[in-house]
Amino acid sequence: MLDYAQLATLAAVIRTGSFERAAQHLNVTPSAISQRIKLLEERLGVVLVVRGQPCTATEVGQRLCQHVEQVALLEGSLRGSLPGLQAESRPVTLRIAVNADSLATWFISAMAKTDGYLFDLVLDDEDHSADWLRRGEVVAGVTGHSTPIQGCDCHPLGALRYVATANPEYCARWFADGFSELAAARAPCLIFNQKDRLQAEWLRQVLGVDVHPPLHWLPSSQAFVDAALAGIGWGMNPEPLVIDHLRAGRLVALQPDQPLDVPLFWQQSRIVSTVLCHVTQAVVHEAKRMLVPG
Repeated sequence: MLDYAQLATLAAVIRTGSFERAAQHLNVTPSAISQRIKLLEERLGVVLVVRGQPCTATEVGQRLCQHVEQVALLEGSLRGSLPGLQAESRPVTLRIAVNADSLATWFISAMAKTDGYLFDLVLDDEDHSADWLRRGEVVAGVTGHSTPIQGCDCHPLGALRYVATANPEYCARWFADGFSELAAARAPCLIFNQKDRLQAEWLRQVLGVDVHPPLHWLPSSQAFVDAALAGIGWGMNPEPLVIDHLRAGRLVALQPDQPLDVPLFWQQSRIVSTVLCHVTQAVVHEAKRMLVPG
C-alpha cells in the first residue's frame, strides 16, 4: 500500500517547488519533509524529486503527484454525503489548462463565481490544451476540441472573437493604399509563440493565400494590446480587450467586417465530475455571458 502522507508530501514539494515551502504548507519541519521523500524513494526504488531551484518531479514522481491529486478530488466528491469529512479536508486544488486569452478576458470571472477550491492553472494554446487532458495532467481544460476526449465530458462555451488591430499611425504607414497581400507581407505582425496560428489563419481568410510577414514575438495577451497601441505591429486581439480602444479610435480594425471567431469548449474529467460540477456551471455561465455564440 502507498503511504498517502508521504505522497501528499511529494505533491507539496512539487507544487511549491521547494522542501522549505512544502514544510510551511504542511506545518512540519523541512527535515521531516526530506525524511518522508527519502523513505518514499527508498521504498519505491526510484528517484521522485530532482533537487534544485525549483524542485521538479521525475516522470514517476509526476505520475504519483497526479495520483494523489485525483484521490483528493475523489475524497472531495464524498463531502456531501459524509459530513464528518468536511472539517478534516483541505480545499480541493483543481489543475486546469486554459489559454492565455481566455484567462485575460473571461476565465477569472468564472473562477470568482466558485468557492472552496484552489486553482493551479496551466497556460497553453486552445489547440494544445487537450494534450494535458489526454496525459491526465489536468482535470479540466478550455480547449478548441469539440470531440470529447476519452474519459471526459465536453461542454460548448461559445467563441472568442478576435479582431485584427493596429493603431491609426501604423495603418497610415503600412496600409496607406489599403490592406493587400503585398502590404501584409511587409508590415510587422505580432505573434504570441510558435503555437499561435491566429494571424496566419486570418490572413488566409481575408486574402485567400498564405502570407509570411515579419514577426514580433510577444507571449502576453496584454503585451499584444500594448504593442498594437504603441504602433509596433498589428495582431489578432480578443475583442473584449480592445473594444474600448476601438471605440475611442486608439486602435482600428484592419478589416472591420472580418473578425475571426475561435470556438471554445470545456472538457472535464468524468471521474471527478461531482467535484467539478459547480466549477463547470460557473465556466459555462460566464462563457455564455462573455463569448459570442459558437
